[in-house]
Amino acid sequence: MALQEALNPNALPRVTRYGWTYAPGDKVIQTVNNYDKEVFNGDIGQVKSIDIEEGELMIEFDGREVLYPVNELDEVSLAYATTIHKSQGSEYPFVVIPMAMQHFTLLERHLLYTGVTRGKQMVVLVGQPKAVGMAARTRKSNYRLTNLQTRLG
Repeated sequence: MALQEALNPNALPRVTRYGWTYAPGDKVIQTVNNYDKEVFNGDIGQVKSIDIEEGELMIEFDGREVLYPVNELDEVSLAYATTIHKSQGSEYPFVVIPMAMQHFTLLERHLLYTGVTRGKQMVVLVGQPKAVGMAARTRKSNYRLTNLQTRLG
């Protein structure tokens, strides 16, 4: 909410549903697959307009406008910040990655690599150098259990 207030402070009208307040210009992420709308989990969009009287939002995903009645807003959430997990497969101009020892269970090489490779122009690591070192050294998963060998042979 602090990022929304800093980056989109005066946008009106606003509508609040399911714990989120939306305004034109807000960045959002689709959190479930919606085959009817052809919008899928992880898709990033931007609120283009809000019609309070009709109870609808127009959200643009990759140049395509999709209409959301307010009762379907449980399918999206604000996306000013997102997790490395949700960002997989996407790129962003700027990425800021918090690195803190309090979250030591998440300090793994593959997560750090995934986060760093999401940034196209700039990546900033904020936090403790010790946490960065721990993440770079920690390799919990050397291989994946996919059962691929059995299926191929």
